[in-house]
Amino acid sequence: MANDSKTWRCGKYELSFDRPRIMGVLNVTPDSFSDGGEHFDPDAAIEYGLAMLDAGADIIDVGGESTRPGFTPVNPDEEARRVLPVVRALAKEGAIVSIDTRHVAVAKAAVRCGASIVNDVTGFTDPKMVEFVATSTCGVIVMHAGEVAAPARTHATVQLDTSAAAFVAEKAREAAAEAAREAEKPARRRRGKLLGEPKTEAKLPGGVVQPSLPFGDPEPAPEPTGEQKQETPAAEQAAPAAEATATPEPAPEPSDHLAAMMRRSARREEAYVPTSQLRRFTLPDSAPIMRRVMGFLSDQARALIHAGVSRDRICIDPGPGFGKTANEDIVIQRETAKMASLGYPLMCAVSRKRFVGAVSGVTEAAERDAATFGVCLGAIQAGANIVRVHDVTGFAQFLNGYWAVAKPQPRRAFVAVGSNLGHRCDNIRAARDMIAEIPLTCVSNCSRIYESEPAYETRQDAFANAVIEIKTELAPLVLLDELMKIEAELGRDRSKRAKVNGPRTIDLDLLWMDGEIHGGKKLRLPHPLIGERDFVLVPLEDLMHDPARFFRYNGVEVKEPEDRVGHIVGELGRM
Repeated sequence: MANDSKTWRCGKYELSFDRPRIMGVLNVTPDSFSDGGEHFDPDAAIEYGLAMLDAGADIIDVGGESTRPGFTPVNPDEEARRVLPVVRALAKEGAIVSIDTRHVAVAKAAVRCGASIVNDVTGFTDPKMVEFVATSTCGVIVMHAGEVAAPARTHATVQLDTSAAAFVAEKAREAAAEAAREAEKPARRRRGKLLGEPKTEAKLPGGVVQPSLPFGDPEPAPEPTGEQKQETPAAEQAAPAAEATATPEPAPEPSDHLAAMMRRSARREEAYVPTSQLRRFTLPDSAPIMRRVMGFLSDQARALIHAGVSRDRICIDPGPGFGKTANEDIVIQRETAKMASLGYPLMCAVSRKRFVGAVSGVTEAAERDAATFGVCLGAIQAGANIVRVHDVTGFAQFLNGYWAVAKPQPRRAFVAVGSNLGHRCDNIRAARDMIAEIPLTCVSNCSRIYESEPAYETRQDAFANAVIEIKTELAPLVLLDELMKIEAELGRDRSKRAKVNGPRTIDLDLLWMDGEIHGGKKLRLPHPLIGERDFVLVPLEDLMHDPARFFRYNGVEVKEPEDRVGHIVGELGRM
């Protein structure tokens, strides 16, 4: 299951997997298979990325080159022009940004702009990409892009003849063989062994050799005689001529192996291969498929480790849809537990893929989200840690609902409480009681109530402040919504006419939650201003030993007491 001990280090961030993590797909392309280029404009892409963070995405995967079947390769300069403004803006808002690229120049530029993850669809088969990530601290995603079926052996078509002529020919062959054995008997008696003479094949009337079944490599078929050419239907004689005059399909650029492979993949998926034999099983054998996929992922991960990339920076992705048929993708998804057993964080990136449409009967890619959620749930139950989806809002709701009933998981969190209007201490106690009534949440401890100087906006009354320690099973954004409801019920004015740091009846800030990192406009975790607020750090000392050290360990810059804002000036009593 996803609640395991794996962690993923991605630059300055460390993701834990006590619950599955959501990666939102952000295609800054004009030709994406699922969103039709809706976010090609950088401003639209940034706005959509921030919206996905506010909807529950833990990671935003930014890509500037569509890799759908039949895609047109993009120049690295053009790809960088598309993605870098988006990466820079999202990273500035505290987002964990993944750059989806196979070009080392784009990866380098994106990491400089704030990207924390390099998602290489070619699985780090480029030595230059390996060299780059080995010298950085970013997380890496090793993806398998390739065909997993063994190359098929081609055989000449066998035409089984059940006519009377075939029966006569079979009898003739038997008679000829018997005559040959009789002729060889004297030779055996003379030399004690059979001489190796070339085999003779019986011929049907007209001189045609009856072909044997193709268990070995086929031999070239003989040229038909004039009589046979006359008997051949006109349609069959016209076929070779039509093939010769038909315009050949343009071959993919030899230098772009990914584009060529995806074109072959599309043809394999769409082609109908007639066969005279029925399949005995609904799916192909999983063993050869998984040997290829898991072998590649393991080999590439080891190569990265040998190059200097630490193991806890590596995530693996089997690459659904990349060179694979629907049957092969289903086989791979059913073997998720085996891939998870490799010990690396495992990604499920099936969103809106062709095989999801095949199993659900949904033709339009943008309408496959419900089916995507079902496939993702199966992967999560088998051990997938990260789910890459287009519909973050829908999947976050789906996951929160499932996790609430399937995985009891209370986690510790801290909420800062402040008030400088009305009866300040009563407001704080009322907020505490209302927090205790939030579903799947309880209050486990409270600091004392302190009086502090106003911060940021100094011309106002002094504040009463406290910190409440809670345990909750809610997702951070869901908990934040509940805290905002309490603020509204107690009279907090959050309209545009109210000053951001002005007077308020109550102020509730989610400071920190166990195992959670989050960025965006709506919520930042850990709270980015913890380290400079004396009115938060002093009450925290009632609840934990050395909060400054604790938050520094979690990547928060903590200022010295004299450099902080909102200094504590007195104590107002217990909660």
